[in-house]
Amino acid sequence: MFNALKLLRIPFSIFLMPIFWFSLININHFSSSDAIHIFIILHLFVYPASNGYNSYFDRDEGSIGGLKNPPKVDNNLFKLVVFWDFLSILYSLYISLDFAISILIYTLISKAYSYDKIRLKKYPILSTLVVTLFQGSFIYFSIQWALTSSIEFILAPFNLIMGVTATLFLIGSYPLTQIYQHEEDKGRGDITISLKLGKIGTLVFSSFIFGIATLLLAYSFYSQNKLENLIIYLACGTPILLYFGLWSKKVLKDNEEANFENTMRMNAISSLSLSTAFIIMLFF
Repeated sequence: MFNALKLLRIPFSIFLMPIFWFSLININHFSSSDAIHIFIILHLFVYPASNGYNSYFDRDEGSIGGLKNPPKVDNNLFKLVVFWDFLSILYSLYISLDFAISILIYTLISKAYSYDKIRLKKYPILSTLVVTLFQGSFIYFSIQWALTSSIEFILAPFNLIMGVTATLFLIGSYPLTQIYQHEEDKGRGDITISLKLGKIGTLVFSSFIFGIATLLLAYSFYSQNKLENLIIYLACGTPILLYFGLWSKKVLKDNEEANFENTMRMNAISSLSLSTAFIIMLFF
């Protein structure tokens, strides 16, 4: 059972933390208690259950996100995932029925990504759009609805732009999580977006998408007369740019630099930098 718990990769779920903080920065008043519960639901239950389900069907032998040497998969993992999913939906009812339904929808979509009879992972463009839409905009708006119940706020133009930006953040980072797994994915018949782009192409694609996300975010901050938020974002994003530039330079010289260690370091720097920026905006 310890190996099954390890395959939930709970620490790896923290890499999705920026979307949570990002969803809060435009909300003027919300329950801190509810926000804490939502954070726990997503990062301790929902995302880890998806990680575990993915591991159950992938049965990776090489490094996976958050684990350099994953343990072998057994049926205990499937039982734990089902239990974790049940807890996530039950816990979500504490927030609201609407939020529990959104978590159920997210859970079902995440299963379609890995389930061998559907296996969205085999389709590079479809899987990328589904994963990034649901981990980005869907979660972004679900959190906001749970905390505000205001359709006017959700549909405000500046907020819709930021919801799209949330998905772009994921589109930019998602291929990077696949960049070191090309051979293993190819062996299973999974054609990921990173595999289609190639290692250098993945880096170029990600930098382009993050550039578009930054422009949209700048426009949204400008429309709200919150240019101080743009300054915070750019300042906190500097470590991301520096590391990404250095890493890209190494990969151009040697493709083997697109490995597990460097990818996890990139994810950690990106997640912590963006989370720091959005947390500062909350209290600025």
